[in-house]
Amino acid sequence: MISHGDRHDLEILIDSRNPIISIETHEETRALQLLADIARDLNKPLFTWDVVDGLKRFGLFDIVDPLSDTHNPEDMLKHILSAPRPSIYALCDFHPYLEESPQIIRLIKEIALKHSDLGHTIVFVSHELNLPKDIQRFVSRFNMALPNKEQLDKLIRREALVWSRRNGKKVKTDSRTLERLISNLQGLTLSDARRLVRNVIRDDGAITEDELPAINKAKFELLNMDGVLSFEYETSKFAEVGGLNNLKRWLKQREVVFHRREKIKIDPPKGLMLVGVQGGGKSLAAKAVSGMWNVPLLRLDFGALYNKYHGETEKNLREALKMAELMAPCVLWFDEIEKGISTQDNDGGTSQRVLGTLLTWMAENQKPVFIVSTANDISRLPPELIRKGRLDEIFFIDLPDSESRREIFAIHLDKRQLKSEDFDLHKLSEVSDGFTGSEIEQAVVSGLYHSYGQDCDLTTDILIDEITNTRPLSVVMAESLAALRQWAAGRTISAN
Repeated sequence: MISHGDRHDLEILIDSRNPIISIETHEETRALQLLADIARDLNKPLFTWDVVDGLKRFGLFDIVDPLSDTHNPEDMLKHILSAPRPSIYALCDFHPYLEESPQIIRLIKEIALKHSDLGHTIVFVSHELNLPKDIQRFVSRFNMALPNKEQLDKLIRREALVWSRRNGKKVKTDSRTLERLISNLQGLTLSDARRLVRNVIRDDGAITEDELPAINKAKFELLNMDGVLSFEYETSKFAEVGGLNNLKRWLKQREVVFHRREKIKIDPPKGLMLVGVQGGGKSLAAKAVSGMWNVPLLRLDFGALYNKYHGETEKNLREALKMAELMAPCVLWFDEIEKGISTQDNDGGTSQRVLGTLLTWMAENQKPVFIVSTANDISRLPPELIRKGRLDEIFFIDLPDSESRREIFAIHLDKRQLKSEDFDLHKLSEVSDGFTGSEIEQAVVSGLYHSYGQDCDLTTDILIDEITNTRPLSVVMAESLAALRQWAAGRTISAN
């Protein structure tokens, strides 16, 4: 499957007499097929070289024997210098030889300098190329386009047809899941996308919504993103989050627009900020956005982002944002963002440069990357980051109210195979006034330890004892909480 745009653009580069072209790709076969089509149109021979086979003539319908004495890269380049007929030479996996031999670099430079006489075009085809400065000025870079939604749709249907013919029955899916799968495959090469689709179909002949997280995980691993960005494998459904009804409603209204931004002429959602007390559920809510929208969640680690060398931190951020674009549609989670971007300038200006890089990307990004920023101390954040227009809304997650505490108790009891209806949730909610969601969870965990130690079943009374013996954060840090609530009043929207 060759893109017409790819073929047209590469043909122009070759026909415009560029002596050296570099193609960084994992799809060597596709790149060579593209070059073969162009060579036929331009009536030029195409030769390929690799260290195993040496130099050989490559055609659409025939692959002839390698030329003798061309396995050595230096001998091969000397052969090209002496070849009389203008030709295209695709050198596969040549990158190791560009780092170790002045003779090889000089031979490549001579081929480039004599291009007007020889007419040869060298095309480096490799997964990664670090070109020496001696030849950089002669090189034109060509990037093969990744498959678009239409091409991915054809690929999935073709693979489904192959499976159906082999197994005698149709592949089962629905239009919504198919649309999500196509979106989630964007950013991959055709060969990688084909492999993932085959893996999904192969087992049971069905493409279901439950298989999308596995696709996202495999995509993340294929793109080799681990480091500054981490893939959050366990994303919560909003059924596992007590309260936050206002936030849930807000997200539900924007879900369809986020997934179908090309078809719905409404400004797509950009992101939100979650502010609140520690342990109040900000992290769980960030995960729940991903679970609710059924897209991957990427967490940006500001600790891994920062580097002592000048300019490296900003470079790390740019690479992380580029990776997020490749994973789109996705949720990008800036956890405790005030630790990475603050108004304090005691780091040589690094925070200000990081802020500038982030703001530029937020203004220019056109990919479906939804930002969720969580912060404990929003006073440390610069105003240009939190003003309207950067993000869609700022939500304040306060301590859970009575109804939310009942929900949270039920969630954590049911999660541990206990029947929540066997407990007095109303009474538990009353005695846990002022507790955060995480503190309620810990009360359940402590109660289980108590019951296990006493060799008895967990009861409401045991939970009440654990609660009354705990001093929640709202008591320990009452002044800080009061100041945070005062700041949030009139500046944020309640998530509850």
